Order: sequence, then C-alpha cells, then structure tokens
Amino acid sequence: MRIREYGITVGSLPAGPLNKISDVPGVTVGHSTVISERHQTGVSVIMPCPDDPFTHKLTSASYVLNGYGKTAGLVQIDELGTLESPIVLTNTLNVGLMLDAAVGYILDRCAAEGVHPVSVNPLVCECNDSKLNLLTERAVGPRNFLEAVADAKADFAEGAVGGGRGMSCHGLKGGIGSSSRRAVFDGREYTVGILVMTNHGKLSDLVINGDPIGKRIAAVQTSGTAAAAGGKASPGSAGEMFPAGNARVSQEAEEPERGSCIVILATDLPLSERQLKRVLKRCPVGMARLGSFIGSGSGEVFVGFSTANRRDLSDGRAVRTAEVFDDGHIDPVFRAAAEATEEAILNAMTAAEPVTGYTGLTRHSLAEYLGKV
Repeated sequence: MRIREYGITVGSLPAGPLNKISDVPGVTVGHSTVISERHQTGVSVIMPCPDDPFTHKLTSASYVLNGYGKTAGLVQIDELGTLESPIVLTNTLNVGLMLDAAVGYILDRCAAEGVHPVSVNPLVCECNDSKLNLLTERAVGPRNFLEAVADAKADFAEGAVGGGRGMSCHGLKGGIGSSSRRAVFDGREYTVGILVMTNHGKLSDLVINGDPIGKRIAAVQTSGTAAAAGGKASPGSAGEMFPAGNARVSQEAEEPERGSCIVILATDLPLSERQLKRVLKRCPVGMARLGSFIGSGSGEVFVGFSTANRRDLSDGRAVRTAEVFDDGHIDPVFRAAAEATEEAILNAMTAAEPVTGYTGLTRHSLAEYLGKV
C-alpha cells in the first residue's frame, strides 16, 4: 500500500494518474530482485524514453548534496547537459558490473540503428545495502540488468524491490518509491515525476506532516525489543502489540545517519540543464520535511532529465531551435519537486514489506505502525 491509502497526503499540487515518475510520457521503470539466505538486493532501471536515448539524447543535470557515493556517469552529464542511457540503481559494489551491462545494452541498441559509437556514458547510481545484504558477493549480474529492462513498464512495483530490496530508511524498511505532481503553464498541463531509492535517515527524526511519529515508533521498538530479549510485556503494551524484530533493531535504527538517497526527477517541461539543476536543489526539501538532515556518511545524489527538446544525433545543424521555459514561472516546479520527493520516500517505506537480512537483522515497514502509534 502507498501512503495515500492510509489517509495521509503531503503537499497541495495535484498528482498524475499513476502518481509515479511514469506519469511523464515515455518513462518506464523495471526491476530485478535477488532474494536468498545471504542476499537481499537487486537492480532497478529507469528507461527515460521508449526509443534509444543515445541517438536521441535528453537534456539532463545532476546535483550532489553530499558526495558520499560511487555514482558513475555524473561528470559527463554535468559537462554536456545530456542523458544518453537508461538510469540504473543498484548497491554500492555492483556499480561496475551494472556499468558494463549498460554499455553492452547501449551498444546493441545503437547497432540496431546503424550507429557505432566510440564511447558511451551509462549512468549508474548506488546505495549501500550491507545491513541486509552480503554485498561483497556482488550478487547482481548482467542477467539481472536485462531482466530489469525487460520488466520496464509504467505501473511498476515499489517498496522492497529491485535496487531497493536491501535498503533501509529512517531505521525502517526503505526501497523504491515514486510520486508525481502536475502544473499548468500557458494552458498546457506538465508533469514532474520523482523516483527515489531510499537508504537514509534516523528513526527518531522521522516526521510526517509535522507529526514526530519516529519517536513513538522508536519507543515501541525499544519496548518490544526488551520483551523479545526476556523482559515482561504487560497485556496491550507496545511489546505485545507491535513487531519487536530482534534485539538489534532499536540499536541499529539509531546509528548515525548514513547510507544514501538517490532521487531521479523526470519532466516533460522544456527545462534547460541549468533550470533542471535549480529544480533538483529543491528535492532535498522533501527529505528535510521528513526529518533527514543529510548526515556525513549519507550520499545524496539527484539526477534530472527532460523529455522535451531532445537532441537527435543525426541532426548536423550547428544551431537548433528549442522551447524555452521562463524562470519567472518556476516556483510551482520547485514545489512539485519537493512535494513529489517527500511522497515518493513515504511510498517507498509503506510499500516495502519487512525484510530480514543475512545477519538476522529485521527492518520493519512503516506500514506496520501507521494508525497504531
């Protein structure tokens, strides 16, 4: 279930029909999930367009708020302002393997169009899922990348799937989440869509619409943990009513904020790379509204692209015509990015089921506590 199904809404702008990044026409998302006794991990792929992004490049930008991360591909995006590949989300030590898989995929698509590039720039982003996944065994391979591409669709799964399978968020289960917002300019409706891979935050910091629910959940988990460890829980007490997980859950949830959050923004607005970067800088507002202060060990990486004003590789003109968005009207776009980021994170947390990792640590879902604490 998503956060709105619990009667909780954030922000004021209207959402798209799916309330996902795929409300931007042409954008799809697919997953491949790896689940075993030792592994809780996977890969998610955002397809920015139905055709080949290398031969029909999209305007793009990135913004790194805290650079504790291993993302590949940002340098060229910042230099040229274009996206030319699917966007791949996985765990930290699988970046290289997914980079190689993406290169092969892009070269194959280009060959089908009679194009033979001498270089490609895949974009692979990561979070560290080592709390639940034995990531040193690098369980995500090329087959998983191709499975995720084949799975790409508009109404995609959220929660503990794909790259989000082993992620944690505010001491609870994190994962993949999405949301969208719409705004009208000059009589035409445009969409801003967000997809997140959440692996950040402390439980006691979690706030939803101003309600410090994280502190109450932390108290419940502490009480439940005491009961699980041998303490006596009175009838109807927190230890009896709610999942205790295991004796590590409360301690782990309150470790320093580290682990990262990846935010992908898509829009059909004709934004330049400069404007996209401005909009990306408002995505952290959504994180902050939920209580994250962006800890030193948490890598916060934001990538945005526009499906308007695409650059056709076969167009040899030195001067091209493009639509231009007026910065004087950009405030609703800023709001859309902040609101959709906030809701996407909550969707990741409520859609995710509880997951127990290879060490026995359990991350519980926010859904288990909503309406009960």
